[in-house]
Amino acid sequence: MTINDLYTPCLILDKGKLIKNIARMQDHLNDLGVTLRPHVKTSKSVPVALLCGGGELGPITVSTLKEAEYFASAGFKDIIYAVSIVPDKLTRAKAIMDTGVDLKLIIDDAIVAQEISNYGVKNDCVFKVMIEIDSDMHRAGLSADATEVIDVARALDQGKGTEMVGVLTHAGESYSCGSEQELIQMAEQERKAITSAAENIKTAGLPCPIVSCGSTPTATFARDLSGVTEVRAGVFVFQDVFQAGLGVCDKSDIALSVLCTVISHKKNQNRLITDAGGMALSKDQSTRGTDFDCGYGLVADIDGTIIEELRVEGANQEHGLITTQNGTVNFENYPIGTKLRILPNHSCMTAAAYDHYNIVDGSDEITENWQRCNGW
Repeated sequence: MTINDLYTPCLILDKGKLIKNIARMQDHLNDLGVTLRPHVKTSKSVPVALLCGGGELGPITVSTLKEAEYFASAGFKDIIYAVSIVPDKLTRAKAIMDTGVDLKLIIDDAIVAQEISNYGVKNDCVFKVMIEIDSDMHRAGLSADATEVIDVARALDQGKGTEMVGVLTHAGESYSCGSEQELIQMAEQERKAITSAAENIKTAGLPCPIVSCGSTPTATFARDLSGVTEVRAGVFVFQDVFQAGLGVCDKSDIALSVLCTVISHKKNQNRLITDAGGMALSKDQSTRGTDFDCGYGLVADIDGTIIEELRVEGANQEHGLITTQNGTVNFENYPIGTKLRILPNHSCMTAAAYDHYNIVDGSDEITENWQRCNGW
């Protein structure tokens, strides 16, 4: 089967680009002396996670318990569930642990720490727990110097059903940086925040063996990771248009695309209509307002060569609306039935609509079919 034989819309994953993206990140982090713990929320696929681990069942990060179950069933044993846990999810977490998985949870609240410990005591288990640190006012977590950090660490350490195992942060505001220097500074801000929190915990006489940070932009532009034990990054495996716009990668590094078909010509509106709309591309417009805005994705031909004159300007549920950056669409170049590939703004969001990847490696032949998990 070749790309042209595929039913659309569907995902195309370029294995060669994928491997190069992984190697680039791994080499960079090796130079900085830290472990890569890939965030598998991007691919949600065992073959991709295995490539990140050099073929081994290495440490990973997940964003849902469904992911944890999926990767645990494939043999992965060292997993961080990097979304704040709440007590009513502990039964499911314990079931994963009972399969022999070293599952680590995260929280940012001392009362929740006590509730987790109480559950552990009642159910004869000990939960490994990390404290989430807010390094950039982006999302959940405690400020590195907040007294509550010590309160949570102490509650975890003293709890008979919990073990305090480290601190974790994610510099999500790196996605708002406007230059390489800003990204370098954000990476250092992230490092300082997480290592400061770890040192404060240790100074209080409490354990903090894991010091975990990372986003793809900060991981890419970090110049010093002293005091950090591991880096979590996810989208680097596929990259996407937003990462290319930030300067994290080149457009040619984007390994993921959505194959679609031209289904209509709207000459009076200067549009090509495709069968890849909001459900197939996602409605992530993360490039909006930037100087690299491309609507809902970059348009490429069936071979993956970017067609600079085109852009996906709109996305209804099942219709993608493609027009020109300037001038008029040459409709003769794109007859109805033509297959195009859309490079996504945000690979994680786009891939979530599908249950598998069609793998290509240096040609238009589909060499493999890799499954992925979805849901929570």
